[in-house]
Amino acid sequence: MRAITSAAFWRCALLLPYVLAQDEAATAPSSSASLLSSISVVIPSSVSSAISATALSSSAPDISASISSFFASASSSVSASISESSGSSVVSAPITASSAVATPQVTQPRIIPPISSYTFSPFPVPSDVPLPPVYPSVDPSSPPDVGESTLVIPDFGPAWKAAYTKAKAKVAGFTLEEKVNVTTGVGWQGGRCVGNIAAIEPIRGRGWPGLCLEDSPLGVRFGDFVTAFPAGINAAATFNRRLIRARGLAMGQEHKGKGVNIALGPMMNMGRQAEGGRNWEGFGGDPFLTGEAAFETILGMQQGGVQACAKHLVGNEQEHFRTTSSSDIDDRTMHEIYAHPFLKSVMAGVTSMMCSYNLINGTYACENDKVLNDIIKREYGFQGFIMSDWSAQHTTISAITGLDMTMPGDITFNSETSYFGPNLTDYVNNGTIPESRVDDMATRILASWYLLKQDSSSYPATNFDAFNPDKEETNEHIDVQDDHNTVVRQIGAASAVLLKNEKGALPLGKKDRSIVLVGSGAGPGKAGPNEFSDQGGSDGVLAMGWGSGTANFTYLITPLDAIQSKAREFHSSISWFFDDFNLPRAGNMAKKRTTALVFLVSDSGEDYITVDGNEGDRKNLTAWHGGDALVQAVAAQNNNTIVIVNSVGPLILEPWIDHPNVTAVVWAGLPGSEVGNALADVLYGAWNPSGRLPYTIAKSVSDYPAQVNLAGNNRDVLSIPYTEGLNIDYRHFDSFNITPRFEFGFGLTYTSFAYSGLTVTKVQTEATPAEQPLITAWENGNATAIGEGSSRALWLHRPAFQATFQIKNTGQVFGGDIPQLYINFPASSGEPPSVLKGFTNTEVSPGEKTSVTITFSRYDLSIWDVEHQGWRKPAGKIGVSIGASSRDVRLKGTVPV
Repeated sequence: MRAITSAAFWRCALLLPYVLAQDEAATAPSSSASLLSSISVVIPSSVSSAISATALSSSAPDISASISSFFASASSSVSASISESSGSSVVSAPITASSAVATPQVTQPRIIPPISSYTFSPFPVPSDVPLPPVYPSVDPSSPPDVGESTLVIPDFGPAWKAAYTKAKAKVAGFTLEEKVNVTTGVGWQGGRCVGNIAAIEPIRGRGWPGLCLEDSPLGVRFGDFVTAFPAGINAAATFNRRLIRARGLAMGQEHKGKGVNIALGPMMNMGRQAEGGRNWEGFGGDPFLTGEAAFETILGMQQGGVQACAKHLVGNEQEHFRTTSSSDIDDRTMHEIYAHPFLKSVMAGVTSMMCSYNLINGTYACENDKVLNDIIKREYGFQGFIMSDWSAQHTTISAITGLDMTMPGDITFNSETSYFGPNLTDYVNNGTIPESRVDDMATRILASWYLLKQDSSSYPATNFDAFNPDKEETNEHIDVQDDHNTVVRQIGAASAVLLKNEKGALPLGKKDRSIVLVGSGAGPGKAGPNEFSDQGGSDGVLAMGWGSGTANFTYLITPLDAIQSKAREFHSSISWFFDDFNLPRAGNMAKKRTTALVFLVSDSGEDYITVDGNEGDRKNLTAWHGGDALVQAVAAQNNNTIVIVNSVGPLILEPWIDHPNVTAVVWAGLPGSEVGNALADVLYGAWNPSGRLPYTIAKSVSDYPAQVNLAGNNRDVLSIPYTEGLNIDYRHFDSFNITPRFEFGFGLTYTSFAYSGLTVTKVQTEATPAEQPLITAWENGNATAIGEGSSRALWLHRPAFQATFQIKNTGQVFGGDIPQLYINFPASSGEPPSVLKGFTNTEVSPGEKTSVTITFSRYDLSIWDVEHQGWRKPAGKIGVSIGASSRDVRLKGTVPV
């Protein structure tokens, strides 16, 4: 394991093109008037002229003329919490009501929060009242059982209240400088973790031990003796809440065991573009699936003792120009698609969120008042804290617009300057930012620490050194792996998606007397599993993408290792050929073999690493290393060619998918360190395939609703209009009647299932006197009222309806099925034809039948009302479809509303 320099894994991608000249690095101005005149912005003239005319204007603009319906109804609640003493001002760009955004501009002006003298009032804490058994008071260390996830909504309110009481008492004893210290990282490589908050002495008295923040969403980055878990996309492909929770719990335990306070995950950006570089870190192309996976992951991680961090807030769907592009998202799409997983994160009790690099509708995410304050803290009632992505902060005024913590603390790496730190102190002392806001920032951070009981003397101290892994004085080499290889192997098998299986090709067994493995993806890399810094390369089996979302492999079981071991049980002969480009030899190796296994890979990651011309995002959707030609060469010589795909996301399979000699395809994804064993379990039938696609595999790249926008220049703000609106992934294919190669939710098994007997009924519950008028108003088509925590109200999310049906295993072997529930909204609602709102997993023996119930809520039947800024039931009949995928509908019914 090697020490990694900052240049090796962030490079100049994080040298932000818009850097406020370090006015704050010098002495802060003494009055708001001098503040306005002293700020210097390094920015192109084409942009600066527009900014000076709007955001930095000395006179407040007309809100009614400047802000669309997305901001208008919320402006009163926001200004009640944060307001300028001199009047109102636009701090976020408008978000239009229409999901059909006008013709995009290539560039747009950046809107900067104005510098003035602000007042602050904390957001009221949502008045949550536990209501067992559906809304029990719980602590993060003991969440509801995963089997109750669709029936029980955890109420973390009392636990947060107790944590806030402790935090306020602690903060009351801090000086202003110490409170600011709590909000400010020590700077890049300034501590043993990727992010560090300094201690306040004495740490066991009036002080505090500080914080260790560490990547990643699939394991402890830079740690030794840790587990490399399956990627988020594989967790989603299981459609199995139990396994997703177990993965989160194991990751939480490992982070805690290494002395990490805050684990920087899960990642929940949407797979809007199939080529998106970091899609594999998240949970796919559907907001409901992503939200459920985020919910279970967070419950598991925080049960394990570490604080989870929901990221990246929000609209960070591509790597190209991520620091100079604006994700222009309309209000309805923001609420129904991109913000939804963050709502589910709040409902899971998440303690922290990370704002993203990009702009949102012209305002940088980490200073976007609408998103941070109004949606997250007001509408969702979030009681934790929001940190910046590394060097994603742009102004000190971001403290007013909702940012609570700056990471890693310095403006640019090793600059020894900070937008917080002494400058935040100075802004308080000169009356620009009220100290009450700093109190709120520090309280949120400390309350999160108390919520996870990290004040306990038994909580492990940091025992590794991310940047100096070979330094014995700071690395204790603590083994935190436990038996987590079992979870990794199970998820690896459960996430494998069987796309094709003809002529009885799978499972393998005694019939497969001679097997050849072809392709570099079957074997080890040339220099071990950690050959490339942050996994930024590919010359062997692919088990994770690259970037900050990675972990080191303590070990890696290759397909060759596992298949050769398993084949010995059947006395099969095994050969292999790892040269991807010697096609004649590959074909000859496959000739006269009973079975040929061809391994394809496709990799991607974060934009600070470029691999084979792929700058984070993939430059195409074809298999790497000439994989398509490799399949064709082998299939030309072998009539039982089985293709195994380890890919970060969709590929175009048309060159060979219908080849008569390609008898089976297994989509294995990124299964982590047990990649070989998990694959062998599926190939040999120890695990009957149950994975389902968490995205759509198209026949052509042009069939997808959006592609990576490459029109930027890293100087001007690149506008990326989300013109597809609600029609992301399978919704787009359904709305425009485009036939995919393999649809969202698709997956075969070694058996078969029949569905029957659907009934859709109301769940009989007794509403409280306070809830009944709200329920009645919703049933009459009225939008929910604006208020603190309004979008996570119990009556809106508790199970209100249920679909019950039977599933029979009509095949010959035991297996699991993933029934999926889709809501069919009336056409007048503006929704796509089918929208996933439920799923479960069930296991059935041959010839047996089981009853399945999937519940859904009023929220699941609601659309976002832009005009009234609330959730409402659309007029008309609402249908329910039960099926094995988004297009394989088996049963239909109607919701009794």
